[in-house]
Amino acid sequence: MSSEKPKEIKVIRWLLRFPLQEQIMFTKRLSLLVKASVPLLQALDMLHHQTSSKGVKYIFKNLASGVERGQSLSATLRLKFNKLVGEFVINIIEVGEVSGTLQENLNYLSDELQKKQALRRKIVNAMVYPVFIIVATVGITILLTVFVFPKILPIFKSFPDFQLPITTRALIFVSHGFLSYWYIILGAAVGVVVGFLLGMRTKLFRRFVHRNVLRIPVLGVLLKSYYLANICRTFGVLLRSNVPILKAVRITAEATTNVYYREKLNESAEYVQRGGRLSEIMQTDPKIFPSIAAQMVQVGETTGSLSNSLMFLSELYENEVDDQTKNLSSVMEPALMVFIGLLVGFVAISIITPIYSFTQNLHPK
Repeated sequence: MSSEKPKEIKVIRWLLRFPLQEQIMFTKRLSLLVKASVPLLQALDMLHHQTSSKGVKYIFKNLASGVERGQSLSATLRLKFNKLVGEFVINIIEVGEVSGTLQENLNYLSDELQKKQALRRKIVNAMVYPVFIIVATVGITILLTVFVFPKILPIFKSFPDFQLPITTRALIFVSHGFLSYWYIILGAAVGVVVGFLLGMRTKLFRRFVHRNVLRIPVLGVLLKSYYLANICRTFGVLLRSNVPILKAVRITAEATTNVYYREKLNESAEYVQRGGRLSEIMQTDPKIFPSIAAQMVQVGETTGSLSNSLMFLSELYENEVDDQTKNLSSVMEPALMVFIGLLVGFVAISIITPIYSFTQNLHPK
């Protein structure tokens, strides 16, 4: 290990992040170093010197300090960085340390995190196109309403006896509102965003949002497949690592980002603790646990191969996410085209119609 004492790294704890990509690199590189018989403390020191991120350097430095004091890697992670990596990662590493298969578990964990990252990217990429189109359309409409339309408005006012179409009068009202009360509109928009972000910090509001987002047409189906793919893979990986089923359900619940699914999984854990079967409680809520999921879990419980059933379900839902993201554009394009057509068409008609009427009135009878 390098004899050079690492420099003190100053970071703001609540701003500290350990991105998924960095976790993948950490587990993959550490797996290779352990496989090469490099002592764990030296391996962590090497990783500390290789990274350029101050936050990640801070994490590696603290992990090395914990290991140097005689703590296990999983114990140090749980004590100092539990919120950053989660119980799923910690338990896979802990099982590897106890069973003497740390290298294999780290490599397996790296592969699983890569699959989770790929799934997340599919969701993000699927949402980029419609969001960009909507934002661009609304932006252009506001530009026409606030900057272009007021330049033409004096022409309309020069004909006081001319009755403007209702669409033009509506556009004048909107344009006047933007120009005269822009600070109120901007303040209200900021207030809504801030209120939403603050509301998401409360359990009740976050639960309301997470539950109802699953009911949105098209998007809700996609998100449901995404959550189920992550739940089944996390749960299956934990069971394959010989984590007890009750503990595995609780860890899976903690690793789930959707509060509504998290509550249902915690309820499932309590039901299992009382001696019930997981498939039985899943069958009581078919809206978030489809029948095929409950049936496959029941088959796994009956045959003693629950982990295999869960991994099969994870692949099934991952394929569904893949298909749904590919089809999302073709499904949303007609709706987006109608939205764009109505919005831009309304502005265009509001501007062009009175101009056309003016030119008609200028012709001699």
